Amino acid sequence: MQERLEHDSMGTVAVPADKLWGAQTQRSKEHFPIGVGLEPMPTEIIAAFAVLKKAAAITNHRLQPDRMPQEKCDAIASACEEIRSGQWADQFPLVVWQTGSGTHTNMNVNEVVAHLAAQRLKQSVHPNDDVNQSQSSNDTFPTAMHIAATLIAEDRLLPSVERCVETLRRLEQENAGIIKAGRTHLMDAAPIAFSQEISGWRSSLERDARMLQLALEPMYELALGGTAVGTGLNAPAGFAEGAAAEIARLTGKPFVTASNKFHALTSLDEMVFLHGAVKALAADSMKIANDVRWLVSGPNNGLGEIRIPANEPGSSIMPGKVNPTQCEALTMVAVQVMGNDAAVGFAASQGNFELNVFLPVCAYNVLQSLRLLADALDSFTQNCLAGLTADQERMADTLQRSFMTVTVLNPYIGYENAARVVQKAQAERITLKEACVALHLLTPERFDALYRPEQMV
Repeated sequence: MQERLEHDSMGTVAVPADKLWGAQTQRSKEHFPIGVGLEPMPTEIIAAFAVLKKAAAITNHRLQPDRMPQEKCDAIASACEEIRSGQWADQFPLVVWQTGSGTHTNMNVNEVVAHLAAQRLKQSVHPNDDVNQSQSSNDTFPTAMHIAATLIAEDRLLPSVERCVETLRRLEQENAGIIKAGRTHLMDAAPIAFSQEISGWRSSLERDARMLQLALEPMYELALGGTAVGTGLNAPAGFAEGAAAEIARLTGKPFVTASNKFHALTSLDEMVFLHGAVKALAADSMKIANDVRWLVSGPNNGLGEIRIPANEPGSSIMPGKVNPTQCEALTMVAVQVMGNDAAVGFAASQGNFELNVFLPVCAYNVLQSLRLLADALDSFTQNCLAGLTADQERMADTLQRSFMTVTVLNPYIGYENAARVVQKAQAERITLKEACVALHLLTPERFDALYRPEQMV
């Protein structure tokens, strides 16, 4: 393998000749062989860095053109756009498990951008003095986290939730008028319209979407401009505001500079708040998926009240078996999100003095949760909910066999007498009507007039 020599403030390092990174990236690559190939720094973080580096160059040129001349700004911006598009993905080899400030990834981006820009200019571009001008890893990594998480949440997760909501809204309309047994504590309960049950699922997701949108508001505040400890050392006046405005222009999102950079560098409360909303969505997704697999269970020896698409064989030994696999995938993702929430919370609690040094692990877990839930909800919607149908005959049968429909008689015979009717019907395996008549509580004609389960919803 051919190599070239790169240097940094600590000396000279041999780097593969065909790579665009420099000495600091190579040092990290050699010193942190943790999860290599399995847990690289998320691509969304790299893309977010490309956005903020371009924004920084443009802002630096406007505020101090002597230090950032137009041609150098253009070369840096062009390199950043290529990175943002994924063109140089193989030039970012570093893993999540590195320095807790994310400095190695910041320098990885600086070095690659500097190399690409130098190729265009045919002159030297310095990763620190030029690409990292007016910045520090301590303000760039939190900024990249906010950009990346906001983009995934707004552009991927929220649309996935809305597609699921629209499908549920259609199912409500299609199943209007179908009455089925309700269940509480996994036991028979008063009747409910199937459309009402579906509306509960829909409303849960709509509320989750609103909470996500609320949690995104503080994510729009960016740490960029705080530099090393929040004081803005070595950044010109107006840099923080200008860079945030440029990031907003580049992304189409309403990013602004954080009002307090000392908070922005050391606290991850915005990430905790966002992930809390994601966890709420995961909890409701778990509930909905579990409801679906309970309702489809059997189908002959379970509830069997609905049918879902038969997407693939469910067993390697039992022919004809079909399982609620989309439900299982979504619930596994929900479990992962809930586990991630613990990691995010612990990471956020580890801010010491002027910096939190658990940034990469926080970013890794938040972005994974956003990504997984977006994909899982889309798969569940397309491959399960979209083809869900009610087995009306089965629903009518389970409703007829539910003794909890006796509740409608409470105003006429009283709670305790209604309980006696249920107990007698269960013990003697007779109908509610037969038990009522046998206990001399209602005549057959009066029972028929009062007992209307379809009117109980």
